[in-house]
Amino acid sequence: MVIVSDYMEKVNATSGQTFILLELSGGLELVQSQNTGKFYATSRKCRIPSTFTADVAKLMVGQQIEGDIVRVESDPYEYTNKTTGEIITLAHSYAYRPKGSMELLGESRLEVVEEKINQKSYKLAV
Repeated sequence: MVIVSDYMEKVNATSGQTFILLELSGGLELVQSQNTGKFYATSRKCRIPSTFTADVAKLMVGQQIEGDIVRVESDPYEYTNKTTGEIITLAHSYAYRPKGSMELLGESRLEVVEEKINQKSYKLAV
């Protein structure tokens, strides 16, 4: 089971159209830091596109969805932990898998493609 934990409004870099991403969060996990060896609590997250308006997406926050968030191998990239400032190299991202399906939806890695005044535009990394 996953939960809709947040939503964000983004701009498609190619078409310029605005769309809404839903952020999905999985259950609690304990992960060991590559640098310090200490454990910390986290949850797997990914984002999936939606057809919702921002008002409807706001109502979806807190909704539970059958399925899970699974690890997907990717090319290595650097990630900065926003809480600790620790920079680590990762070679995976996460995607949503509906219950009973092998299909994966969404990605957890986002790239900044352009910056607007007080707003960044993102695209899903492939």
